[in-house]
Amino acid sequence: MEPASMNSRAPRSTRSPTDAAAANDAAAAAPDLGERRLYINRELSQLAFNIRVLDQALDRRTPLLERLKFLLIFSRNMDEFFEIRVAGLKGQIALDHELLGADGMPPRQVLAEISAIAHQQIERQYAILNERILPELATHGIRIARRDQWTHKQKQWVRRHFREEVAPLVTPIGLDPTHPFPLLVNKSLNFIVQLDGTDAFGRDSGLAVVPAPRVLPRLIRVPDDIAEGGDCYVLLSSIIHAHAEELFPGMDVLGCYQFRLTRNADLALDPEDVEDLALALRGELYSRRFGDAVRLEVADNCPKALSAHLLKQFGLAESELYEVNGPVNLARLFRIASKVNFPALQYKPFVPALPKALKHAEDLFAVVAKQDVLLLHPYESFAPVVDLLRQAAKDPQVLAIKQTLYRTGADSEIVDALVDAARAGKEVTAVVELRARFDEESNLSLASRLQQAGAMVIYGVVGIKTHAKLMLIQRREGSELVRYAHLGTGNYHTGNARLYTDYSLLTSDEVLCEDVHKLFSQLTGMGKALRMKKLLQAPFTLKQGLLDLIAQETAHAAAGKEARILIKVNALTDAKMIRALYKASIAGVRVDLIVRGMCCLRPGVPGVSERIRVRSVIGRFLEHSRAYWFANAGEPLLYLSSADLMERNLDRRVECAFPIEGKKLQQRIYSALELYLDDNSSAAELQADGSYRPVARARDEAARDVQQQLLEKFCGVEA
Repeated sequence: MEPASMNSRAPRSTRSPTDAAAANDAAAAAPDLGERRLYINRELSQLAFNIRVLDQALDRRTPLLERLKFLLIFSRNMDEFFEIRVAGLKGQIALDHELLGADGMPPRQVLAEISAIAHQQIERQYAILNERILPELATHGIRIARRDQWTHKQKQWVRRHFREEVAPLVTPIGLDPTHPFPLLVNKSLNFIVQLDGTDAFGRDSGLAVVPAPRVLPRLIRVPDDIAEGGDCYVLLSSIIHAHAEELFPGMDVLGCYQFRLTRNADLALDPEDVEDLALALRGELYSRRFGDAVRLEVADNCPKALSAHLLKQFGLAESELYEVNGPVNLARLFRIASKVNFPALQYKPFVPALPKALKHAEDLFAVVAKQDVLLLHPYESFAPVVDLLRQAAKDPQVLAIKQTLYRTGADSEIVDALVDAARAGKEVTAVVELRARFDEESNLSLASRLQQAGAMVIYGVVGIKTHAKLMLIQRREGSELVRYAHLGTGNYHTGNARLYTDYSLLTSDEVLCEDVHKLFSQLTGMGKALRMKKLLQAPFTLKQGLLDLIAQETAHAAAGKEARILIKVNALTDAKMIRALYKASIAGVRVDLIVRGMCCLRPGVPGVSERIRVRSVIGRFLEHSRAYWFANAGEPLLYLSSADLMERNLDRRVECAFPIEGKKLQQRIYSALELYLDDNSSAAELQADGSYRPVARARDEAARDVQQQLLEKFCGVEA
C-alpha cells in the first residue's frame, strides 16, 4: 500500500503535448499586466487634473466670473497638491524610504517632473489672469487697481486706511542676531524688506520681514465716491507695499517684495500612541501651520539675492522657487468671484427639483415606507434628507438616530437637527470623522456641540477613516420597530449639495437597513466583522466584491455573453482594480470609465486596454458621485458608493457600496451615466500617452453638455 502522502498527490495531466504547447503559447502571448508602462503616475495624473481645471478659465462659453473661479480653484488645488502630495514625496526622500507605485517612478524623478510642469502652468495661470481675466473684468467695471493706477483721492484714502486699519496691527521684524528669521505660518502673506540706515539702537542689518496681519482682508473695496465708476478694489499687499517706509521711520526702504511659504500640511497620527484622538488632533492642527517648507512664492521683481536668501532660510532648492507676476495669494480673489450683483457674468441660478412623490408630502416616513426615493444632487434638492432628519427629531415615535459625519460644518442644518433630537431625549449617536482633511477643526467643533446636547459622539476607528455616508432612524410603528435609512455618495453638507453631483437614497428596505445597523454596530462597539446581505463594506468586502463583479463580467465576455462595465468615480489608482479592468478588456468586455481626477490606468494600449475608454468631465458642478454598473449578461447590477477606486478607500477606510434595485431606478442612473459618455462640450478623454484630449465636436453636431442637459431636465434651466 502507498503511503498516505502519496495518495494526496495531484493526478497527472491528461493533456496531449499539442494541448500543452498551445497553453504555453497562450501564456507567452498574454501581456504582463505588471509592466510599469501600463500605469500612469498618481501625482502626475493629479497635476493633469489641476491643469484641466485651469483650462476652464480660457473657455469663453463660461461666464467671466466663473472663469475667474476656475483660475482660483486651480490655486487652491495647487496649494493642497504641494501641502500633501509634494510634501509626501519630499518626506519619503528625507527618510530614505522611497515608495514606488505601479508606474515605477522614483520620488526624485516625480518631483523633477512636477517642478517643470508646475512652473510652466503657474506662469500660464498668471498670464491668463493678467492678459485675459482682469482686462475683461475691467470692461465690466470690476477693477483691481494697482499702485501706479491710483488717483490722488484714492492715494489719500489708502494712506488713511493704512494708518487707521493696517499699521496698528502690523509687526515689522528687523533681522539681526537678537531677531532671527521668524517662524512663518503656512501660506501666510509676508514681505521681505531691504533697508538702508541705522535704527534707534544702532542696528543696520539691512533686512526686515513684515508679516501681513492674518485678521485683515486681502482685498479691500474702495468707497464708491472715489472708485471712478464701477467696483474698484485694492490689495492689502499693495497698501502695505505703498507705505512700507512708515513701518521703518528714519530708514530708507530700498525694496519691498511679497512672498508666501507653503508647508507640509498633512497630519501624522500614530494609532499606537493615541489615547485621546480629539486631544491628539488639536495638537496636530497647531503643528500643521508650521510643517516643513515645500514651496516658496515670491514677486517676480524680487532680486535674485533676496530670493536666494529666503530659499536658504527655508531649506529649499532653487527648483522650489516660484516667481509670480501678481499677488502670491490668488485664492483671496474669491471675494470678487463670488459677487452676486453681476448676473450676466455668472452662471444662471436654479432651483433644485423635488421628485413627484415628495412634492406635496407632509409625512416623509409615509413616502419612504412605500418606495425608495432616489435623489440626484444638485439637480434635485438635498432638502428631503434634512427634512427627514428634522421630522425624526420632532417625531415622538422616533426612538434613535445614528449618523456618520465627515464634512458637515458645526453650524449646519444637519447638526441642528441632531442637537434638537438629542435634547428631545432621543438616542442620538454620531460617528464623527475628525480627520477629514482641512475640516478637522470644524469637526472638533461640531463634535463638542453634539456632546453638549447629550448625543453620543464616536470618533470611528483610529487609523481608519470613516468615510461612509449613512443615516439610520429607528421608529416605533404600532408594536414594531421600523428602520429608515439614508445612504449617499456625498457629504452631509447642504452647501456642497448645491455644488457637488451626488446621489442620495432614502429607503426602508429591511435588509438594507439591517446592514446599515450592523455597520454602525461595528463602528461603535467591538467584535468581528458582521456579514452583510446587501452592503459591500470597506475595508472588508468592498474591494473583493468589486473585483468579483469585474471577474464575473470578464467570464461573461469569455463565454460570449453580453458584457460591459460602466464606472463613475473621482479617482482610479488601485493597481489590483486596474489589472482586473485590463483583464476584462482583454477578454472582450467594453469598459467605460468616467474618472474626474486621478487615473493611473492607461487606456488604448494595444492588446491590453483597447476596449477601455476613460473620460473626465469638468464643469459648473464638481463631479463627486460614484457608481458601479455591470451588464451581468442582461440582468444589470448597480451599486452607488462613497468609495473611489483608491487604495486608501478600499483598504484603509470605512466605506460602503449599496445596491440600487428595481429596473426603474437602475435605468434612471444608467441614462444619466450615458449622458457623460455623450458629452462633447465639457469632456476630455485620456489618451494612451497619459495626456487628455478634449472631445471633438463635428461642425454640424449639436453641443451636448451633460451638466447643462441635467439642469434642463430637472430644473428647466436653459443654456
